[in-house]
Amino acid sequence: MADIIDGRAIARQLDEKTKAQVDELVAAGHSAPGLTVILVGEDPASEVYVRRKIKACEKVGIRSTEHRLPADTSQEDLLALIDQLNKDEDVHGILCQVPLPDHIDTRLVLRSISPEKDVDGFHPVNVGRLSTGTGGIVPCTPLGVMMLLKSVIPDLTGKDVVVIGKSNIVGKPVANLLLDAEATVTVTHIYTEGLPEICRQADVIVAAAGAPELVKGHWVKDGAVIIDVGITRKEGEDGKTKLVGDVKFDEVQHAKAVTPVPGGVGPMTIACLLANTVQAARNLMGYGDAERGDDYADAPDRSMHTTA
Repeated sequence: MADIIDGRAIARQLDEKTKAQVDELVAAGHSAPGLTVILVGEDPASEVYVRRKIKACEKVGIRSTEHRLPADTSQEDLLALIDQLNKDEDVHGILCQVPLPDHIDTRLVLRSISPEKDVDGFHPVNVGRLSTGTGGIVPCTPLGVMMLLKSVIPDLTGKDVVVIGKSNIVGKPVANLLLDAEATVTVTHIYTEGLPEICRQADVIVAAAGAPELVKGHWVKDGAVIIDVGITRKEGEDGKTKLVGDVKFDEVQHAKAVTPVPGGVGPMTIACLLANTVQAARNLMGYGDAERGDDYADAPDRSMHTTA
């Protein structure tokens, strides 16, 4: 039976490290790191995500503020708010929740956030730094994927890794982080010819295609490690809905280890957002030892695994 990688436990471990860093900054006479979240409109899913992020900030001592704007807020007004926050020395991290209303150019808005305060890691400057291995803030979900993976395989040198998904948010940055870790990386997607055969050669599969239960048991070789980034609400035979990932979980118990859905990658995304906020604060306060978010990707405690 495959080991289940407990994302919730590893996220708690990261939160403890983040809280310790917050306490160190405050003890040194600095203000606590500040994260500002902007929410435009009343998207229900975004409302839930924002509440979770604000609650998580409280647990580790990060100061959180919200700007809730009506759905008809003009792009000009939103950009003016971001410019104000960029200049505010008490704000160390800025997060603009997406999706944004149709009349607002999401790419323009994300580019307007200062790269030093871009705790989502989406600004082109941070994307470029990641792709060239020259520092910057790493996107939260890819950073969490690396932590989960390193809890099972601390040294990825030479490992054959298949990434399913080529998005700017997960697939591409994960591939860059894996290359930095000296893995051999194949980036695929749902239209890749011979995808099952490609996956069967892999030591590691990172499934981030957004395609529910795409990866079947016969796609996975014995002893492989699977990180399932996907999450979709699916109706079962009993008429009830449940959350499923991109991997057919019950069919991959011959793997060495697998992340569950929920309880795998999801908790790590918010924990890494908090870690990124502290990293941004330390950088802005002049601490030179927090240049790269994947410092947090050191192998966590291996005891955070259970057997299915």
